[in-house]
Amino acid sequence: MKHSLPLPIESMKPVSTCLLMALLGVVAAAQAASTAVKPAARAVIEGIVTKDPGGEPVKKALIEVIAENQAEAGDYTAVTGADGRFHIEGILPGKYRLFAERTGFLEVEKHHTRSEGRVLTLTAGQELKDLQIRLQAAAVVQGRVVDEDGDPMPNAQIAVLRQTFASGRNRWEQAGAGSTNDLGEYRIASLPAGNYYVSVNPPPDFKSLIETAGSMKAEAGTSSATDKPAASYQTTYYPGTPDRSQATPIQLHAGDDFPVNFSLTPSPSLSIRGSVVGLPPRATAVVTLQSRDINLAMSGTEVQKDGSFVIRDVSPGSYTILATVENASAPMMARQTLQVANSVDGLRLAPQTGAWIHGRLRLENKSMESKGKADPGQMILLLRSVDKDEIVSGATLLDGGGVFLGDGVGTVSADGSFEWKSVPPGTYFVELAGQGGGNSDWYVKSVLAGGRDVNESGINVNGGSVVLDVVASANGSVVDGVAVNAKGEPVSNAVIVAAPEARLRGREDRYCKTASDQSGRFTLRGIAPGEYTLFAWESLDGEAYLNPDFLKSYEGQGSALRVGEGERKSVQVQGIPDAEEQQ
Repeated sequence: MKHSLPLPIESMKPVSTCLLMALLGVVAAAQAASTAVKPAARAVIEGIVTKDPGGEPVKKALIEVIAENQAEAGDYTAVTGADGRFHIEGILPGKYRLFAERTGFLEVEKHHTRSEGRVLTLTAGQELKDLQIRLQAAAVVQGRVVDEDGDPMPNAQIAVLRQTFASGRNRWEQAGAGSTNDLGEYRIASLPAGNYYVSVNPPPDFKSLIETAGSMKAEAGTSSATDKPAASYQTTYYPGTPDRSQATPIQLHAGDDFPVNFSLTPSPSLSIRGSVVGLPPRATAVVTLQSRDINLAMSGTEVQKDGSFVIRDVSPGSYTILATVENASAPMMARQTLQVANSVDGLRLAPQTGAWIHGRLRLENKSMESKGKADPGQMILLLRSVDKDEIVSGATLLDGGGVFLGDGVGTVSADGSFEWKSVPPGTYFVELAGQGGGNSDWYVKSVLAGGRDVNESGINVNGGSVVLDVVASANGSVVDGVAVNAKGEPVSNAVIVAAPEARLRGREDRYCKTASDQSGRFTLRGIAPGEYTLFAWESLDGEAYLNPDFLKSYEGQGSALRVGEGERKSVQVQGIPDAEEQQ
């Protein structure tokens, strides 16, 4: 047996050092590998965008994937190729809403109704393929506005309106707007298919020409109380009436280019004349007319030194007239509803000092780790009138202190104290808004005024001071489940609504709404304890569910639901097919 001679020590050192360094490197790499945090597996989605109807691919469509919780995930975009296909990778797990946009098109559901985006729930490493998104060619309303001589009316304001149910009654909602150019021409695009009304509001300079002539006549002393009302160009509805109730709807189909022309002729205008009484010394007032049909401020005027005022060129309709006092020691306001069919004369408005509503918001269960953690910066208190005219005022709860949001709007400090100033007489509810993200489990549990809970009956306000103790709880109920069709198959993008019992259906804040994801699954959070009916519409236009008459037409097609405080339930709900599919 051969034995090799030992190497000199000098020659052994380099070998040992290299080996040692190599071993140390291996150990260090192993330790680094064991301590390194592996990145979360990302999801992938891909699909195709096509035209509806026809099925042709749509290129250059922008795909947006927006995270429901921006603190935990992000947003992603892509553009479709010539084949209409898109591919997005590296998406963090979470819940998203996907939108598709292309100039001249609108995203629609499989039932051809306007889409509010598609809900997706993505898990780590998931590959979601073969998504099909439909875009429908938008409709266009175009035309020309001329005066009685056929001359163009530049700068006339055109509005495309549709009727919808909101705030407890049928309202007119603006779907599109534009103005005429120097040739009197206009074009309003990006309108979904449906029934619409079109109106034109003449430009101020055309109104002033006639009003100036009337003023000159009055100054010349030729006018009297028996004179006919001054003529003017008025807001006109297609096909040519100043009365909204006499307007004729137009029906738009996908891709329509619908002509609507107007020829305006001066006619006797309606007016509202009256006085603001009881003004403090040196105080001034402004009167504003607000449409109850469209919920927009239509016109206004300053009050003369003797308290008189006049609002001209009023179209027939339902209004709220407001008198706001300025330069007074305390804010004052008068509010009255009007149904205008003819000119109104002798109206008296007596402003009063509004109520001071103040108190404290307490967050119950804020420290419970198992419940939704409060995000004060995202919680908003709203004071809503029971007659549903509008949200009167609101307050934002911020860690850094209160933020003033406008005249008559209260503040909520970091300690939970809040106030609303100059609140007009009426009955109001306190609502909690901004319940997204970490606040989605919260609801208003109680509202105490004078030791009595007025959360359901409302707060009666008639001046003075009203002290409230508001409790918001993180113990809102959670209902999750799956929407299925008659065959038991999951229904994606179904509109899921928990409608409260009949006596509370006038309270919009008592409804809970969401949409099912690609697997038909959904989750409703922050539900106040009580009895509900759970509906799942495969297709639904806007917020039609807020109309009690609409819900009655689906009597028996919803599922009864009763939840207690902090309760969690899992359900399966039968999807309600589109009306065409039920025939």
